[in-house]
Amino acid sequence: MIKPLPKIIDLSEIEPNTRRGGDLRAMLTPATVGSTSGFMGVAIVQPGDRIGEHYHPYSEEFVYVLCGQLEVDLDGEPHPLRPEQGLMIPINMRHRFRNVGNVEARIVFHLGPLAPRPALGHVDTEETPVAAEREQVRS
Repeated sequence: MIKPLPKIIDLSEIEPNTRRGGDLRAMLTPATVGSTSGFMGVAIVQPGDRIGEHYHPYSEEFVYVLCGQLEVDLDGEPHPLRPEQGLMIPINMRHRFRNVGNVEARIVFHLGPLAPRPALGHVDTEETPVAAEREQVRS
């Protein structure tokens, strides 16, 4: 049996994903480090921006706020989320992160277990401005 080697990934190595709002970077994933039980990343949300509402049908999401003032809507109910606070979001719970402060917010997130296929891991429940712009470009 081959033992996997530890691998360090720098934030700058990961392409930003902005299609749901914010700047999401899945850093430690099956594709980048060969993880088998989940993945971890960082979300960067500018003042006034948000990560659109979604849910995960197979995974719990663990969030830790590094900096910034966020509100997280959990099944439509707003909750303040401040630096040095953590949150566990259960499977199938709708959630949206909004930066309600005037400085950049950064959160670390981890999801596990993995969905059977990546396309099944995330279900959007609202359209974000970035997604709407992309749809207009395609039309």
